Amino acid sequence: MSDDPFSDPNRPINDADRRKRLRFRAWRRGFKEADLIMGRFAEAHLDTLAPAELDEFERLLDAPDTEVYAWLCGRAEVPGNFDGPVFRRLKDFRIDDAAAQGDGPSA
Repeated sequence: MSDDPFSDPNRPINDADRRKRLRFRAWRRGFKEADLIMGRFAEAHLDTLAPAELDEFERLLDAPDTEVYAWLCGRAEVPGNFDGPVFRRLKDFRIDDAAAQGDGPSA
């Protein structure tokens, strides 16, 4: 931490730390169903996402759990600013195929 009171506390982080942070957030959404979907998707795909796709995934993590879950289940229309390639991959993702990962992040 800098002693400069005007330094930017949100300075950019390196790619590996960003992916680690996103993986952590994906597994701790707020309710189990969202944890399983987002967490397992992160385990399966996070390491291969391009920087722009990481931005999209992070926007999805910033959205309220209940809204994202409703979009994924088809109970609500996906707003255009969230309906991108990563959301479509997430919607097509089959958590049953990733069930061997268990119910939490990999070590």
